[in-house]
Amino acid sequence: MLELHAREYGEGKPLVILHGLFGSSDNWQSLAQRFAAFYRVFCIDLRNHGRSPWSEEHRYEAMMDDVYAFIEEQQLTDVILLGHSMGGKVAMHFAQNYPHMLNKLVIADMGVKAYPMHHQQILAGIHALHLDSISARSEAESILKTYVENDGIRQFLLKNLYWIEKGKLAWRMNVAVLEREMPNILAALPEKESWTPTLFLRGVLSNYILPEDLDEIEARFPDASIETIPNAGHWLHAEQPDLFFDAAMGFCLR
Repeated sequence: MLELHAREYGEGKPLVILHGLFGSSDNWQSLAQRFAAFYRVFCIDLRNHGRSPWSEEHRYEAMMDDVYAFIEEQQLTDVILLGHSMGGKVAMHFAQNYPHMLNKLVIADMGVKAYPMHHQQILAGIHALHLDSISARSEAESILKTYVENDGIRQFLLKNLYWIEKGKLAWRMNVAVLEREMPNILAALPEKESWTPTLFLRGVLSNYILPEDLDEIEARFPDASIETIPNAGHWLHAEQPDLFFDAAMGFCLR
C-alpha cells in the first residue's frame, strides 16, 4: 500500500473524491470547495498520478487498498466516496470489499463493464512530447493539439506537466505504467453485490453508460439510482459543474 497525497477542505462528515485516469486532485478543487460547505472533503491523488508515489503495480485491488489505508490513517467513518471514471471503478471495488466503511457512493460516468481501448490518440500525443527538448508549456500545447483537438481534454492533460528543474518539464503521472496496465484499467468490475446506496451520474453525450448497461449495474448495485446530466460528456463535472453539484448533493443529503 502507498501513502497517498490528498488535499483537504472543510469540516464535518467525510467526503472522499477519486479522480480519473490521467487526472489528479487538482481537477476537483473548485467542486471540492463547494462540497466543503457541507462536508470534510479529501481530494486524493491515486497512485501513479499527481503528487502520490509511483508504483509498477496499477491494479484496482492495489488502488482500493491505498484508499483503505488512507481512510484508516485519517480515522474516517461513514464515508461518502465519489469517483470519476477510473476513480469510479476504484470506488466500486471499495464498496464491494469494504461496505462497512461507507455511507454512500457517487459514481461519475463509469459503468461496471469492460471497455475497449480508446486512449490511443491521447497516448500518441503524450509520446510526441519529447520533454527533454521542450522549454515552454506553450510548445507542449502546440504539439499536443495535433493529437488532441478538444481544448478541455488538452488542458486536462497539460495539468500533469510540471517544472522538475529550471527549463525542464516532467510528467506527474507515470505514463509507462499507465499505458502498460491499460487492460487492467479498462477491465470489468467483479460480479459481486454491494448494497451501499449509490448514485450513478452519466453524461448524456457520453457512451460510458448506455441504456443496455443498466441491468448489469443494478445487478451489482441493487440500491442504485442513475441520473443523466444534460449537455455533458465524460467530463460531466467539468462541463456542467452546477448540475453535477446539485445532483450529487441532492443524493448525499437524502
